[in-house]
Amino acid sequence: QAQLVESGGGLVEPGGSLKLSCVASGIPFIPNTMAWYRQAPGNERELVADITGAGFARYQDSVKGRFTISRDNGKRMVYLQMSSLKVEDTAVYYCHADNQVLTGNGWMVRPGDSWGQGTQVTVSS
Repeated sequence: QAQLVESGGGLVEPGGSLKLSCVASGIPFIPNTMAWYRQAPGNERELVADITGAGFARYQDSVKGRFTISRDNGKRMVYLQMSSLKVEDTAVYYCHADNQVLTGNGWMVRPGDSWGQGTQVTVSS
């Protein structure tokens, strides 16, 4: 059974930095695209950044240049380094993994994503 556990959230002043971590178990990991989502009160959950097993990363426009997603396949960890934080970055941040299944044609994405429990990030003075 897949399990994603986040850590590293907290309270930080505007302009500050935080690093979120997520450890994954119960999934292949290397083939999985890992992602960070966030959800602020009253808003829908949105994609912040994702990273493929090969290390190709994409970012939401609002975090480009400020956030960096990375992964350590040996440790089954994914990270989100957040810098120059803004009040509007305040949200619950969730770790996400797609569902990769090994088929005769190699690894294929299938329904059945995995989510962590979330970690609160609050940016406030």
